[in-house]
Amino acid sequence: MTLTLRALTVMALALLAAPLAAEAQPAGRIARIGFLSAGFPLTAPATATLEVFREALRGRGWVEGQNLLIEYRWAEGRLERLTDLAADLVRLNVDVIVSPGTRAPLAAKHVTPTIPIVMMSARDPVASGLVASLAWPGGNMTGLSVMAPQLGGKQLQLLKELVPGLLRVGVLWNSHSLYPRLVMREAQMAAPAMGIELESLEVRGPEDFERAFEAAMLRQVGALITVEDSITMTHRTWIMDFAAQSRLPAIYGFREFVEAGGLMMYGADLRDLFRRSATYVDQILKGAKPADLPVEQPTKFELVVNLKTAKALGLTIPRSVLMRADELIQ
Repeated sequence: MTLTLRALTVMALALLAAPLAAEAQPAGRIARIGFLSAGFPLTAPATATLEVFREALRGRGWVEGQNLLIEYRWAEGRLERLTDLAADLVRLNVDVIVSPGTRAPLAAKHVTPTIPIVMMSARDPVASGLVASLAWPGGNMTGLSVMAPQLGGKQLQLLKELVPGLLRVGVLWNSHSLYPRLVMREAQMAAPAMGIELESLEVRGPEDFERAFEAAMLRQVGALITVEDSITMTHRTWIMDFAAQSRLPAIYGFREFVEAGGLMMYGADLRDLFRRSATYVDQILKGAKPADLPVEQPTKFELVVNLKTAKALGLTIPRSVLMRADELIQ
């Protein structure tokens, strides 16, 4: 009887110890994430969005310095560096690569068919070849897209509210980039109903900006839409300086423009996308396959208005716009 009871006790202790050991194993693991960006590391927007991502990871139990290491790689606007930086992360054998924008995830996909990649804010992931479809990404890529081509029409509407007599709007866009083509098409479809004529201001590289600015002045545009891609994002200061000097009301798709002095933005909330990216990373680190995780599109959009810039332009922001704004920058 004593022997049987002792044996049962040993067996019970062994059963209890097994799950404890299983739980202890992930706790002792150091996960390694590679972060690849075409941008600059020290800008305020980059710092803010990254902190949202890290905070979301912490909420899921992944803490830098404890069970998580993040390797950061920044191309600092030099897109030709992305492939080498991605290859560096592959050599480090990171568990997953996270990457904002479109060009950086494409570079990562080019150098590794196996390491999971989470795109944080790709423009058009299907047309750009990042994934096979939104529902079934296939391969080693999944994540989030900012794809909302209807923004072209909504941005036109906001400009019309701001300047009721608006007749001609310049659209600064890169016709070689897929997402700007979608936004431009939507703007062209929406413009006639508003009595607006669009002027196409194409920029495919830095050498095209002066020509585009001259065309905007020659055609007497009354406002400006900038469609974001790697070219316009990299040269956003140049664009905003032109809008300010020409006293043009301008609207953008990312808050980086408005925080740096641009007038108004309406677009996907990047911080929300970065927060949601952490969910993908968490699932992948726990064994999920990217091919099985559908790509998600924006669910939260934001309107931000820079009142200081409006005052400098001599504009009065209509109450209809102020009431809808998510943030007013003084």
